[in-house]
Amino acid sequence: MTIHVVQAGETIGSIAAYYGVNPTQVATDNTVPASGALAVGQTLVIRFPRQVHAVQQGETLSSIAAYYGTTVRQLWRNNWSLRGGESLSPGQPLVISYFEEKLGTAVTNGYAYPYIEPELLAEQLPYLTYLAPFTYGINASGGLLPLNDDTLLSAARLRGTAPVMHLSTLTESGQFDTQRAELVLTDMEVQDRLVSEVIQTTLRRGYAGVDVDFEFLPGQLAAAYAAFLDRLRRRLQPQGRFLWAALAPKTSAGQPGLLYEGHDYAAVAAATDAVLLMTYEWGYTYGPPMAVAPLPNVRAVLDYAVTTIPSEKIFLGIPNYGYDWPLPFVQGTTRAQSISNQRAIELAVQYQIAIQYDETAQSPYFHYTDHAGVVHEVWFEDARSMDAKLRLIAEYGFKGAGFWNLMRPFSQTWLVLDSLYDISES
Repeated sequence: MTIHVVQAGETIGSIAAYYGVNPTQVATDNTVPASGALAVGQTLVIRFPRQVHAVQQGETLSSIAAYYGTTVRQLWRNNWSLRGGESLSPGQPLVISYFEEKLGTAVTNGYAYPYIEPELLAEQLPYLTYLAPFTYGINASGGLLPLNDDTLLSAARLRGTAPVMHLSTLTESGQFDTQRAELVLTDMEVQDRLVSEVIQTTLRRGYAGVDVDFEFLPGQLAAAYAAFLDRLRRRLQPQGRFLWAALAPKTSAGQPGLLYEGHDYAAVAAATDAVLLMTYEWGYTYGPPMAVAPLPNVRAVLDYAVTTIPSEKIFLGIPNYGYDWPLPFVQGTTRAQSISNQRAIELAVQYQIAIQYDETAQSPYFHYTDHAGVVHEVWFEDARSMDAKLRLIAEYGFKGAGFWNLMRPFSQTWLVLDSLYDISES
């Protein structure tokens, strides 16, 4: 894999010719529009096929995979144009393998709301070991709030991705609730009901495990939270199920703030099979313009985490989105719009703006002026920033990556991931 940064005057044709690759594949892989329009500073992922198969009449993905000793999931990953589908036509080229040196194997997990577009979900599932439908909340009596996860579970199983039950303190209002968490952690009758319902739902729905996300816990609940996780894990283990938990991005044990105080890294890690470090949202909806996950900030969290948690139990949180801030920024008033990385590129193309790259944050950004004369600042992820983050998995010896979230399209996320790692199968 090579990551190419578009220069002025370049076209898909000229770039493909320079690297000696198929321009159609470059355009398709990188979701370049039919017009071929590119933005200066835009990244393109260039992959170099080692072996290519021309589809014959009557062949299927299964028969081709069997012939070459590979899997249908790997064929999907090698051929973004398939979009997780099985439709083939005679003469169609399929990449069987690439000239690539993988860094190792990674377990991957992604989060999706039930209303995700089916086509968007289908194209991403082959790159995921696990899928976590978001989310089972908790009602006032400790029971589970229902989640319409049927479609997600069916799609995941169809493409060989194992589903994971996601449990959070979201209430009927759709917000994380500290009081609801306190109720579960301090009232054992309520906790009994919740644990029983989680176990029943996990078994009935065929979930491979449970991923717990209790946020905004005060420090006095830290021990109770770890004890709850330990109890839940002990109930799940005899059923052959695992337990994960999400952790706020701390840089020290005593870091103040409601987001951090209730998450005792060492205690939570000891009570679970794996943890997700939520290493994103430095740039956020109501904050000042900046990268969503600046690399120095991410590293500071990782450097602390590995002093208290075995590295092989850690999932690195990866953001799959960006933000668009109208300027000037006014604290308490300005609200950034969450956008896909693909939409950010489209804006740069639309307004003919060159994309810049912050070498310290390892993140792309640009400014544009909309048709109403309002100046905007956009920070997002591209192939370079994804590459920088994903390489941390091998550097630190982590279990893998957790992607928040799958709701926004961006093919380069998955191309870079597959170029760097063999995806662990569930």
